[in-house]
Parts: sequence; C-alpha cells; structure tokens
Amino acid sequence: MTRIPANTPVPENDGACRHLTGASFPDVELVSTSRAGVNLAGQSGLVVLYCYPRTGHPGRPSPEGWAQIPGALGCTPQACAFRDHYGEMADLGARVFGVSTQSPEDQREARERLNIPYELLSDEPLAFARALQLPTFSVDGATLHRRVTLIARDGRIEKVFYPVFPPDDHVYEVLDWLKAGIA
Repeated sequence: MTRIPANTPVPENDGACRHLTGASFPDVELVSTSRAGVNLAGQSGLVVLYCYPRTGHPGRPSPEGWAQIPGALGCTPQACAFRDHYGEMADLGARVFGVSTQSPEDQREARERLNIPYELLSDEPLAFARALQLPTFSVDGATLHRRVTLIARDGRIEKVFYPVFPPDDHVYEVLDWLKAGIA
C-alpha cells in the first residue's frame, strides 16, 4: 500500500508538540538499522526526523481497530514517500531518519523490504519519546509514537509538523520547508 484510503480518520492538533520548537534533541542513543546506535543530539547539520507508530509486517495482522485510530494508518506510505524523495532532501543538505517504538529487528525488516536508503531508528524503550515528551498512544498493550516530524539544525529543533496528515503526502511539506530555508 503506497496511498492511504480516502476515508482515513484525520488526527486533531491537541497541542502535544507545542513545546518542541527550540528544544534540543536529547542525549539518547537509538538503535539503528545500519549500525549500533545513533545519538541525534550529536548530529551536526540539518536532520529530518519523522516519528511514526509502526510499519506493517507481511503476514502479521494490524492491531484491532487500527484503521479507525486517527493518524495510525499510513506508516509504510510515509516511509516510501521519504524514500522516493530522499535524494532531494540530501541535495538540500538534510539527513533523514525515521523512528518508531518497533524493535530493531522489525525496523531492519521494513528497511530491507521497502528499500529504504536512510536509517530507521528504534525507540523501543521509549527513552527518546519520554525525554522529548513526544505524544504517544497505546494499542494492544504497546505504546506507539504519534506521527510527528522534527527538523533540527545542529541538534536544535527548528520546525515541528504535528499532526501529520496525510502521511503519504507529508514529504512535500517537508521539502517545501527545506527549500524555503535555502531560498
């Protein structure tokens, strides 16, 4: 699935991210799909970090009622959109990361299956989410990130997109913001 259904529930802005602009990435190491760990606080330059609930896995059903949770659907289409426009963001000087609370193994599987050229990070213990007070929700006993995109320069958050909808077209908002910053 590379597009989300037209009748997908739209998330509302509950103000859960208003504290993030100007904040610094926390000193938290996240397990990466390509190396032992990434500490976003130590990243210089421009970073685009999109947080998402979970990518689906072939052969595993989605949680009960998943399609009715506002903002839940669309993780794979969002990842594929960032994949398809990764070169443009790199040309604009941005490093791209995706992060969810899924296990490093699930992140590796998704990265390989979807041919993702950037790193997917695991916040399975929720240390990053807690440190930044990111919005989360629970389903089937798991705590998941709500969809939010953070753009940071030298570890300080300059732009917050929240809520993110529709996730499959969100990459265009990010590209527009990046291009405006260069102009």
